[in-house]
Amino acid sequence: MTTLDLAPLWRTTVGFDRLFDLMEGSGRWSGGDNYPPYDIERVGEDHYQISLALAGFTPDEVSITAEQNTLTVEGRKAEKGSHHYLFRGISSRPFRRMFNLAEYVEVKGASFENGMLKIDLVRQVPEAMKPRRIAISTGGEYQQVENKQAA
Repeated sequence: MTTLDLAPLWRTTVGFDRLFDLMEGSGRWSGGDNYPPYDIERVGEDHYQISLALAGFTPDEVSITAEQNTLTVEGRKAEKGSHHYLFRGISSRPFRRMFNLAEYVEVKGASFENGMLKIDLVRQVPEAMKPRRIAISTGGEYQQVENKQAA
């Protein structure tokens, strides 16, 4: 297994700590638990949807928590009586699935239908953070702007 040395990047970047932590942790994801299966879909310019297949679970047995830049989906199946299964292929084990969200991504809602949990996410960048075009003026025009502000 090859490892990625990010040390040279630390010297030339400021404020990207979280990104590097995610990259370093990505090597540990292989061979991990992939239950429950999920899809991440881009349904618009700044609109995303996470779908989790939760066969056998009810909405009361699932919780969704959004905290800072992390979305956590947890499920715990309530045991109802004693069953005598001859074969059990539908998993009902407890799970915890965490998703790292980019900045300005907010959870807008969730729905549960036909064993599919769908979580809607929207990226809303504040106006102050959006790029804006700055007009370039000539020397005479710039002085007029300064005089107006000084008055």
